[in-house]
Amino acid sequence: MSDLATATEDRNSELEKYRTELTGYCYRMLGSSFEAEDAVQDTMVRAWRSIDSFEGRSSLRSWLYRIATNVCLDSLNAGNKRARPMDLTAATPVAQAQLNARPEITWLEPVPDGRVLPSVADPAETAVSRETVRLAFVAALQHLPPKQRAVLILREVLAWKASEVAELLDTSVASVNSALQRARATIAENEPAVSDAADPLDEEQKELLERYVAAFEGYDMKALTALLHEDATMSMPPYDLWLRGHDDIVGWMLGVGDVCRGSKLVPTVANGSPAFAHYHPDAEGGYSPWALIVLELRDGKVGGMDFFLDTKRWFPLFDLPERLEA
Repeated sequence: MSDLATATEDRNSELEKYRTELTGYCYRMLGSSFEAEDAVQDTMVRAWRSIDSFEGRSSLRSWLYRIATNVCLDSLNAGNKRARPMDLTAATPVAQAQLNARPEITWLEPVPDGRVLPSVADPAETAVSRETVRLAFVAALQHLPPKQRAVLILREVLAWKASEVAELLDTSVASVNSALQRARATIAENEPAVSDAADPLDEEQKELLERYVAAFEGYDMKALTALLHEDATMSMPPYDLWLRGHDDIVGWMLGVGDVCRGSKLVPTVANGSPAFAHYHPDAEGGYSPWALIVLELRDGKVGGMDFFLDTKRWFPLFDLPERLEA
């Protein structure tokens, strides 16, 4: 191998070391798994093109985060803002529930853990990383203006010093501290519920999920509601409908949702939370993709169920089978 080829390979390897953590950063900024990967790819291309001018005044990692931040800010300044159904309307009573697709809404997207959570040795750091890619937390970030969002993530999630953030954003430490204070106040107004740590799952959580699968596949609503908090929620993007509470969730599942009877669930993980690939019985005698279900666990029960129905996008991203045989 020539010296030039070796240098090129070394440079690519050095940049690639940061891809997963940069994707996690961009996902928190943008709320989209696909946009985050595009932003990181754009970051890598820009870094590659200008690495000869990198003077080493900061670390390579800091320099990459500066580029990634600018890419994300450009995207957010174009007006991109993502939402969950809960951000748009009040919960709908089941008697009034209708499936109303909102194509004009840019929905918050799920993401596989492996794409955004780098392997770290510190369990506390891992816990913070998982908590801050949860759907509820990323949804709360969407309420922040772009620069406040960057400041909060860099300071609170990635534990950067105020001086480091100020240098990255070409601003003052006072400005960073002010932005952080305002961001904290906004997040407090939209405080996401704290979920149970689920990495690894403890025995109680494993049993809870086993019971959830048995209840769902058996379509046993009495067993299912025993696993749900009384104020549990259920949403189904790209529809704006969302439900709260046992009666409305069961009413939906025994009404319009009854088509899901006889389904199969395959475990996966998404957004630092337990998740399932939901397969629906099909005419060929097997099972076809129906939804990616992301669960929120808190205090030993299920607090939320988000059914992401655009399986043509989600199942390939999560490396899930195209169908299950009978």
